[in-house]
Amino acid sequence: MIGRFVLGFGFSLAMAASPALADDVSGVWLRESGASKVKFAPCGGAICGTLVWIKEGTDTPAKVGQRLFSGMKSTGPNAWAGSYSNPDDGKTYDAKMSLSGGTLTTSGCAFGGVICRSSTWTRAN
Repeated sequence: MIGRFVLGFGFSLAMAASPALADDVSGVWLRESGASKVKFAPCGGAICGTLVWIKEGTDTPAKVGQRLFSGMKSTGPNAWAGSYSNPDDGKTYDAKMSLSGGTLTTSGCAFGGVICRSSTWTRAN
């Protein structure tokens, strides 16, 4: 009986000390413009986003298979930070993303966060 209590108590402490689990961002997401889809998946202890589809007729230098988001690590519940590689200018920017229900918001910033752009994504079927 005491063993069960100690085991149960230890489990309770471990659960209390664990951070809240974030919603799962893994999967394919459609950009608000409908022009592209990115697949987010674990990579090397972080989350990465790879371009998996571009709408026919879309004018972009991006290529299917290109990694756009890399090193996205949790910064809190349903929030990550890492890097975004912009295929339009070939530069890499600081990036953040947050998940709220079925909506993923990504943002990339330059000049220490002075200039930022964001995009909204929804889960693709």
